[in-house]
Amino acid sequence: MRIIEHLAGILRRFRNDKDGVSAVEFALVLPLMVILFIGVAQVSELASLKRKTTLVARATADLVSQAQSVNQDDINSIMEAGKAVMAPFNTAPLKVRITSIKIDQDKKTSVVWSKVNASSTDWGVNTGSPTIDEALKVANSHLIMSEVSYKNTPSAGYLMTGALSLTGETVTDKIYMRPRLSDEVKWVN
Repeated sequence: MRIIEHLAGILRRFRNDKDGVSAVEFALVLPLMVILFIGVAQVSELASLKRKTTLVARATADLVSQAQSVNQDDINSIMEAGKAVMAPFNTAPLKVRITSIKIDQDKKTSVVWSKVNASSTDWGVNTGSPTIDEALKVANSHLIMSEVSYKNTPSAGYLMTGALSLTGETVTDKIYMRPRLSDEVKWVN
């Protein structure tokens, strides 16, 4: 009987002992809190990256639309300005394409000239018919189109898998502007 009473006493003390409850709760909640923290940080980073991508598209289109003519040196300077806007993000995966689009009297579009930064590909001159919204098609006019693409590699993306993974997300934006100082921005060699 004494052993049973002794065991019952130990079980009562164990049941009433609250010293380790906080440590157990912390151990159960910690992984969830770490995942939540990383997820919030990654979503915040992606939102910031999307905003920066839009700013690059806007800045490059705006700078070109303020000129009457541009040459390769001008485009190189504008591309460098776009890179500066991306700070503090790495600019290696940044792709920028600036295109002058002609809209003829029948509201058909054609590429007049197109220039890219080093990591993009060129559409070429007078090739292709870019698809633009009907509201932008004003007969006998020109548009400057800036397209930006950025392949995101989040800092903690490899730790997250499945639906929560943001690894490899490509962020893109496209902005159109009308030339401001002339009817078209001419390309000068």
